[in-house]
Amino acid sequence: MEPVRQVEGRAYPWGAENIDTDIIIPAHWLKTISREGLGKGAFETVRAKPGNVFDDPAYAGSPILIAGDNFGCGSSREHAAWALADMGIRAVIAPSFSDIFSGNAFKNGIVTVALPQEVIDRLMEVAKTDPIRIDLESMTVTTPFQDRFTFPLDPFRRQCLMEGLDEIGLTLAQDTAISKFEGRDQNMRPWMIPEHAGERRNESIAVEGTGRT
Repeated sequence: MEPVRQVEGRAYPWGAENIDTDIIIPAHWLKTISREGLGKGAFETVRAKPGNVFDDPAYAGSPILIAGDNFGCGSSREHAAWALADMGIRAVIAPSFSDIFSGNAFKNGIVTVALPQEVIDRLMEVAKTDPIRIDLESMTVTTPFQDRFTFPLDPFRRQCLMEGLDEIGLTLAQDTAISKFEGRDQNMRPWMIPEHAGERRNESIAVEGTGRT
């Protein structure tokens, strides 16, 4: 996962509320286990309507999506986060998010920024003409018009996003500690080592064969 310290650029000024994961990526796209290509199916039903914001050339390639309350509700499909990432979206700003979607977004390097509705309204206006900047270092969203809005983010998730650490990366970062633990454990419980465990099983079978207990 690539580190995310700032996300800056144009934003899709959508603002729709209660967008569930079926709208983000329809069910018939879930047959794949690949993360690539899902951006084509993102917001398929919305894109079917003429004049939609996602196909407006003015916002092509925007890394930020501004949405309404309760974004990502519905089923827990991780494909929703995959589709957004494949579409090039690195951050979503909304008043609130589904917990499951927020977790899936985090695991895929997407920043979820929760801000009050009045701030969302302001950013929607700015996004129509100018870029927006999200800074994880200062935990702020800023605009070229001197707007500055602070947002909350779990410290652990913030650290992982800024360092580009997913679950595998977090485990590998503890490689030294894990190796030391395994070394101590083998000294304390040598019978748990696979080759010793095999010997113990053979001894047990031999004892059972003699009828002894």
